[in-house]
Amino acid sequence: MNITESVENYLETIHILSLKKPEVHAIDICNHLGFSRPTVSIVLRQLREGGLVTVNEDNHVYLTPEGLAVAERMYERHQLLTKMLIGIGVEPELAQRDACKIEHDLSDETFDAIRRHYREKHDPQ
Repeated sequence: MNITESVENYLETIHILSLKKPEVHAIDICNHLGFSRPTVSIVLRQLREGGLVTVNEDNHVYLTPEGLAVAERMYERHQLLTKMLIGIGVEPELAQRDACKIEHDLSDETFDAIRRHYREKHDPQ
């Protein structure tokens, strides 16, 4: 399956919701993203067919190992970029929104450099 920005956002959303509650349903995703039920249902079907999520008989949505890897990668990027933007004086809500935009466009090499820089400055070990 082609991992687009939209797919990354859905997977990250499912991951975030699963950190807050043991069972994620399509309606939770709808509420979090502000999308309609039919839209989310179509995307969930595509994610299932792509091997990124599973949905059990109770309609609980789970990330597969492949889906979780993408979700965790995006979540890490989002969290770190948000912290950095807040650290340079960006208002937290705006930092969240901007981090969501930036996280998808950075190459792995650039993000690795940002992560190293941040850790050197803020998490010296």
